[in-house]
Formats: sequence, C-alpha cells, structure tokens
Amino acid sequence: MPTLLIVHHTPSPACAELFDAVLRGASDPEITGVQVVRRAALAATASDVLACDGLVLGTPANIGYMSGALKHFFDQVYYPVLDDTRGRPYGLYVHGNLGTEGAVRAVGSIADGLGWRPVADPVEVTGEPSKSDLEACRELGATVAATLMG
Repeated sequence: MPTLLIVHHTPSPACAELFDAVLRGASDPEITGVQVVRRAALAATASDVLACDGLVLGTPANIGYMSGALKHFFDQVYYPVLDDTRGRPYGLYVHGNLGTEGAVRAVGSIADGLGWRPVADPVEVTGEPSKSDLEACRELGATVAATLMG
C-alpha cells in the first residue's frame, strides 16, 4: 500500500488549522489504498522518508524562511535519502503573518536538490486562514494522496 508522509511544524492555531485540513484531504474516503502517516518535523526521520511514496510538507514562515524544525528535518534526511527518493511527489503549505515567499523558495530549492517533484502549487496563507485557504489545504492533501493511488 502506498504511503503518504505528512511532515509538519505546527506551533500555532493557524498552522494547526492548515494541518488538519491537509489531513482531511489526504484521508478523504474517496482516496483508497493510501496510508497516511504524519510526523512532526522534529521527529521525522530518513527511515520515514524512505518508507513513503509521497510527502506533504507544512511549515510556518519565520523571518522569511521555513521553520527551524523543517530545516532540521531536511538537514537530517537530505543525504541519507538523496539517491533513493528522486521523483517522489510532494506538496507544500506555508503559513506566515507577513510574507511566505522566502519559505516557499527555500523548501522548493531543497526539494529540487532531492529530485522531488511538486504535484500541486504551494498553498501560501498569510494571517488567519480563510475558508478558501482551508479548502486549498484540503485539496493539497487530497491531490498528493490521489497521485499515490494505484
């Protein structure tokens, strides 16, 4: 059974809302045969990445960059998974109180270096998440999970 790994850093209520929406989308009953595994960015390991077939990454934008927790995740897994995960589909959501562009750019650069391929545009949310933001996150989770269906 294909596995979707959701790696997230969720330090605020707004990030929690986005994470919950991604999880709802990834776990939609219409998406069958995909196991959804969630890991906090500080707990996710190279073994988790090697065992998955696709990923959704979630982070706040902190001072124009991804969270230190997601950066730590990448630092820990980059070389151990580099040769074995090329072509993995992934999606990204970012929450910021100001701009999110720097975080999106940084995650995209690292994912490109790993050879992962985005299967949806990043969801960028500034301020309090709206209904459309939550729907975009739900769709993100569903889209990445659906790409793993056989």
